[in-house]
Amino acid sequence: MNPYSAPLADMQFLLERVFDAPTTWSSLPELADTLDIETALAILTESSKVSRELIHPLNRNGDEEGVVHKGNEVITPKGFKNVYKEYAEGGWIGLCGDPAFGGMGMPKMLGVLVDEMAYSASNAFTLYGSLTAGAALCIHAHGNEEIKSTYLPFLYSGEWTGAMDMTEPQSGSDLKGIRTKALPQSDGSYHLNGSKIFITGGDHDLTDNVIHLVLAKLPDSHGLSLFLVPKILVDDKGQLGEENGVTVGAIEHKMGLKASSTCVMNFDNATGYLIGEANRGLMCMFTMMNYERLAIGIQGLGTSQAAYQMASEYAKERKQGVAAGSSSHIESHPIIVHGDVRRMLLTMKCLTEAGRALSVYTGQQLDLAKYAQGEVQDKACQYVGLLTPVAKAFLTDRGLDTAIMGQQVFGGHGYIRETGIEQLVRDTRIAQIYEGTNGIQAIDFLGRKVTADNGEALQSFIKEHQSKISQMLNVPPHYKQRVTELLSALLDTTMKVNEYKVSSPALVNACAVDFLDAFGYILYGYFWLAMVDAAKDHSDEEFKQQKQHLMTFYFDKMIAKADFHLSQVNSGDSATMTMPESLF
Repeated sequence: MNPYSAPLADMQFLLERVFDAPTTWSSLPELADTLDIETALAILTESSKVSRELIHPLNRNGDEEGVVHKGNEVITPKGFKNVYKEYAEGGWIGLCGDPAFGGMGMPKMLGVLVDEMAYSASNAFTLYGSLTAGAALCIHAHGNEEIKSTYLPFLYSGEWTGAMDMTEPQSGSDLKGIRTKALPQSDGSYHLNGSKIFITGGDHDLTDNVIHLVLAKLPDSHGLSLFLVPKILVDDKGQLGEENGVTVGAIEHKMGLKASSTCVMNFDNATGYLIGEANRGLMCMFTMMNYERLAIGIQGLGTSQAAYQMASEYAKERKQGVAAGSSSHIESHPIIVHGDVRRMLLTMKCLTEAGRALSVYTGQQLDLAKYAQGEVQDKACQYVGLLTPVAKAFLTDRGLDTAIMGQQVFGGHGYIRETGIEQLVRDTRIAQIYEGTNGIQAIDFLGRKVTADNGEALQSFIKEHQSKISQMLNVPPHYKQRVTELLSALLDTTMKVNEYKVSSPALVNACAVDFLDAFGYILYGYFWLAMVDAAKDHSDEEFKQQKQHLMTFYFDKMIAKADFHLSQVNSGDSATMTMPESLF
């Protein structure tokens, strides 16, 4: 397997030219004095080195060895502990964390690119740090000052890790059925009793402590509350004390991500501390869940990049057959000469580069929602609401598509372990499922984010981007018109969905995935216009030519998928919801 090589030129291009990150950062006081483009590029360069030289070498043996549950211990594969220590000491886990508690204070626009590199190098390894960063974000948003000062420095430094404990055997996406109980104690703490399943990073040997954020019910309460439950009890100075009744019942035996410890966690009179208000735990947990939804979208994106890199290199080396129309009947050509292989590689690259643009744009809106003020902040919050479920679902769906296309490029060699591409397929499959299945993301997007305000947020988003398209001077007019018209068609379709909500509410659920996919393909069309327009005065002629070719391929071969998905939403009351249950 070839070593991972980060697409630094494309990342720099997005930050500098497409989204003008320096202007965004200079407009925000919290970032203006701490970050410039030179510093950002230096961070990306170092992250590339770390991903290539430290993380990627773990990927194959991590899959082969997996994690081991032995007695009361969960043991990660060879090399994980040492690399994690070096990774944490480099400050990568607290990259976007609050400097007041030891974080580096970097913007999310930069953080998404660092995350992409790490996920490309190893999905399984990167999850440990991702869950920790998400837990820290939740604690920062909802914990009291004592909890924040006690736990955040150790989470940002990576000395401890974090985990999110929601799912139970009888309660998956619908959390109302949670049975874990929290009993109040006289000192203000709580004793938690119950079991959770599918807990990523629930236990391991990478750190001395794991900080669990656990959803549980208080006595005589129908609501859910959120509790911080450390594996090892901690005093107010962060010193570790006794074990806390938090144990591993088993590790899950999974299709992929075998080096990521997914645990059954048992809580036996475990001491916990309330985060946020009682019976408002789900609202607090959504702070972490929304962070993880974007992070998991980037997991899909990282897989796309890794799969494209592997497949394109293989296609240039593997000789099989001759080019169509060639007069040669003896010498085989590299398979990249074949039209079908080129179709797959172009599709993979188009999806990957537009997906990276979506991740950086979403990161930009998160930065504005966090640091800006007034109308700019309000609009960014609206856009984050729209973009988060799309980033999670569309990036992970296309991530699996891309991994499978990469496997197809390898042919029979893609189905065996030695080439490594089949691991990508297995590892990324879960990304469509966890943090809320992609169907649930689509229902959230259409049912809550789009139609709850009768499409006002979406209409604002569409008008802004149609205006930006009209100002682009270096892209073909018919491509501009195509995206502009598709955005208008999406808005018209939204009005039709509003009618469904009254006449046939179940149809909103049934057509949500098609609506989200239509939006995703249209949005990718917009990003391809933006990228080619921004490349107009790029000094690298080959770079400009590549972007032109990719844009042309996208508009000629791929954007029609948006028409198809819109037609499915607009088809109305079909057999989707009318066939009796007995006939299934």
